[in-house]
Amino acid sequence: MTLRYQRRPSSVVRIGNTPLGGDFPIRIQSMASVSTMDTEAAVRQAVRMIKAGAEYVRFTAQGEREARQLGVIRRALRAQGCDTPLVADIHFNPKAAAVAAANVEKVRINPGNYVDGVKSFRPTVYTEESYAAELRKIRERFVPFLERCRKQGTAIRLGVNHGSLSDRILSRYGDTPEGMVASCMEYLRICREEYFPEVVISIKASNTVVMVQTVRLLVQTMDAEDMHYPLHLGVTEAGDGEDGRIRSAVGIGSLLANGLGDTIRVSLSEPPEAEIPVARKLADYIRQRERHAPVEAPDTCRSGFSRATRTVGRIGGTAPPVVISDHSQGVCTIDDANRPDFIYLGANRAADSSETGEAIPRIVDADGWENQPETYPYFRANDLDRLSRCTAPLKFVECSGNDLDGERIRLLRQEPSAVIVWDGRHPDYINEARALACRLRQAHCDTPLILRRRYREPDRETLQIQAAVDFGALLLDGIGNGLMLSHANVDPGVTDGYLFSILQAVRLRISKTEYISCPGCGRTLYDLQTTVARVKAATSHLKGLKIAVMGCIVNGPGEMADADYGYVGAGRGCVNLYRGRECRRRNIPEKEAVQQLIQLIRESGDWK
Repeated sequence: MTLRYQRRPSSVVRIGNTPLGGDFPIRIQSMASVSTMDTEAAVRQAVRMIKAGAEYVRFTAQGEREARQLGVIRRALRAQGCDTPLVADIHFNPKAAAVAAANVEKVRINPGNYVDGVKSFRPTVYTEESYAAELRKIRERFVPFLERCRKQGTAIRLGVNHGSLSDRILSRYGDTPEGMVASCMEYLRICREEYFPEVVISIKASNTVVMVQTVRLLVQTMDAEDMHYPLHLGVTEAGDGEDGRIRSAVGIGSLLANGLGDTIRVSLSEPPEAEIPVARKLADYIRQRERHAPVEAPDTCRSGFSRATRTVGRIGGTAPPVVISDHSQGVCTIDDANRPDFIYLGANRAADSSETGEAIPRIVDADGWENQPETYPYFRANDLDRLSRCTAPLKFVECSGNDLDGERIRLLRQEPSAVIVWDGRHPDYINEARALACRLRQAHCDTPLILRRRYREPDRETLQIQAAVDFGALLLDGIGNGLMLSHANVDPGVTDGYLFSILQAVRLRISKTEYISCPGCGRTLYDLQTTVARVKAATSHLKGLKIAVMGCIVNGPGEMADADYGYVGAGRGCVNLYRGRECRRRNIPEKEAVQQLIQLIRESGDWK
């Protein structure tokens, strides 16, 4: 069989003058963070997003007043020559959704709260009869909305969020991918029964593992029912800076690489126009695969790509993936916050100095290896006949291309101290590594596998995105016992940090505080970006804790189910503080909230 990038066929949805799905390009979008009622600010921000490349612009509409205001914003934009479609974002308010349908090209509703309302997180028992009654209530309220959208020529998005599943769904499925898919399918089946095809689907989470699993499950479920609606992809509350970009690229990129996704939004706690270039780089990197030759792979790939490996030293088995820092280009620095597990010196022994950190094990090219403590040889595929004569307890073997034929795999299988370093060179690195994993599994070779990738990208944002896509997709597939990123012009002290961020994004290795922060919207009633920076400054030393900074109550408590502590906007200038899902302090003045959060962490015994 062959492996290659191929987009999932989907139906076409008409959204103003910018159709979505089918053979149309992957569309880029963002969401305004200003008040919908501030016409001038809303128009200015929309123009900035459009100039940055946004193909859809979304605004929140908390009520009917804001929904009507969207028509004012649209007319003002049209007067400036901007015909980019607008999208209304609706939570809790079916009436606002109905009004918005006449004022925008697409309306997003959340199945978790369109009818069911704010969840209580209290266990609720539904009989079959009461559960069916709730489904009838959904139909009664949803069908008139579909008819209004049909009349207006307005598309809809069914936007399921991990953080806002209804009590009814939680009671039957729990906080699970199955529950998210069930919530979506309830509405989607009504759309099909009512012959309403202008539907886009999104199913999001701040946890990239949950997000990827859930979208894949949704596609399987839709395929089983012969549904082919286009997909909107995003990682909610991805945060800002390097971590926000890497987490988004891991989640969105892993799905795009599998051909899933017709439009994307990168949700950063930054100005919305800053999201657009990140999303564009991500989509463009995936679309490059369309031009490349397929990868030959065993038929066993049909059953998946993951493989079990033996343990060699601290690599493989159930051990977390290791990070190997490439110092072969010269003397490099070590970032104490991102200390690698091994340092590869290559043939450049001049790099072997105190600056590399004496406590970190070293890897040197086999020709220069000497039997010294914590020093290991690095062989090439052509040197495999020398492996058995080497006494090192850990031996690295670099392979690429067609190096691993049947005979070499046999030799590796017989060498208990060997570790493969896969230096893939195919432009479609993901499918090349998948094919390799399947060949090793088919040959019953359980040698651990380090994923190595060489990059030449000139700017660091592009490097972050591409490495996160390549390594993140494979780690989520269950491939890889370690990572090695090589770049001639970027200090390994920097790239090591990228690798640890990727490992944290796929939940395989926690090395720092994790922040779950939303991008903000018209519902946010405090300065979100400044607050995120203040919270990070006060808590970034709390390795292993997950702290959420949320603009409002819509997703706050739900998304914080995955966080240890939460900072959630409760009103203008007021904040509620959570520990897990439990609200511990209410209506704290914003100027006091960060200090109160610190105090809550101290009282709970998690401060260090």
